[in-house]
Amino acid sequence: MPLDRYVSLGRSGLRVSPLCLGTMTFGEDWGWGASVADSEAMLERYLALGGNFIDTANVYTKGHSEKILGDWFARHAGRRDRTVIATKFMATLYPGDPNAGGGGRKAIMAAVEQSLRRLRTDYIDLYWMHVYDRFTPIEETLDAMDDLVRSGKVRYLGFSDTPAWRVAEAQTLARLRGFAPLIALQIEYSLLQRSVEGELMPMAAQMGLGVTPWGPLASGALSGKYTRANRGKLAASRGAWTTERLGDAGYDLIEELQRIAAAHRSTVARVALAWLQAQPGVTSTILGVRTLAQLDDNAGALELPLAPEDLAALSALTAPKHAFPHDFVAGAGSFMYGDTNIDGIQHERRPFAAKDAGEVY
Repeated sequence: MPLDRYVSLGRSGLRVSPLCLGTMTFGEDWGWGASVADSEAMLERYLALGGNFIDTANVYTKGHSEKILGDWFARHAGRRDRTVIATKFMATLYPGDPNAGGGGRKAIMAAVEQSLRRLRTDYIDLYWMHVYDRFTPIEETLDAMDDLVRSGKVRYLGFSDTPAWRVAEAQTLARLRGFAPLIALQIEYSLLQRSVEGELMPMAAQMGLGVTPWGPLASGALSGKYTRANRGKLAASRGAWTTERLGDAGYDLIEELQRIAAAHRSTVARVALAWLQAQPGVTSTILGVRTLAQLDDNAGALELPLAPEDLAALSALTAPKHAFPHDFVAGAGSFMYGDTNIDGIQHERRPFAAKDAGEVY
């Protein structure tokens, strides 16, 4: 099956499936999501398809997501060591306590023990910093994370939802101080969220981080459920997370996805996922499914070979406008290398450039 075509996660020896099972939907404690029985059925199907990479967080469904996973693996003990379990710290489960969340040592040490207890395991394969904590020195966070690796409670480290400059700083500090390095970056990335291509994706490639996108279907906007014909008629379970993406440009994209899906006898969701998996730097896309049918449909994206013209058509509809100086730098090639071809790129001569060396003062 496609899920067992494993890939290395970043600059590391950890091999994971190209699609990761996200478990934010495991448990109904937030008022939406899957029952325990349905969650276990999805977990079993994912593993049966050859998948080995599961993503959760201490805060997902108030800790119930971790507990569902822990209870299942406790009943199937032989599967634990063959599965890569990732979870996260940072979010608080105890409002009112200033040390219950964030990137401080006290919070991290408490969070990891609680996650280990709910997951019913001795170690976490990949431990994510869930989001950037601007109140805590990054050195403190890195030092605490390194201690967890050295203690054996954690195997690998990653950052999620953090500015590119802070990730680059953290990775550089880790190298200089001999801390365990980051191997992965988890960020929102989809056809409707491509701003990450400006800073985060190039930074990840430079720093040796495998990228695991979340929200690949833009909170369901690209699931195929929403169309121009039923615009405004369907309630979105995730509210504005979905509906704010469904403007005219969003429906133009959905119609192109429908066209490509029809040509391949596939689905809108599969096409959107296949586009994302084809992007440079993407290692393992996180699926946020709530039903077995959604899991089976999403997994089929790995068997959908999109033609270059399909990829180009979708990319053209959602090309992002990056902040300065990206466009300036992209157009500066002829300024630096005019009338030369470097690495396969031809740089034109600028109109004001000298025609020959004799014109240079």
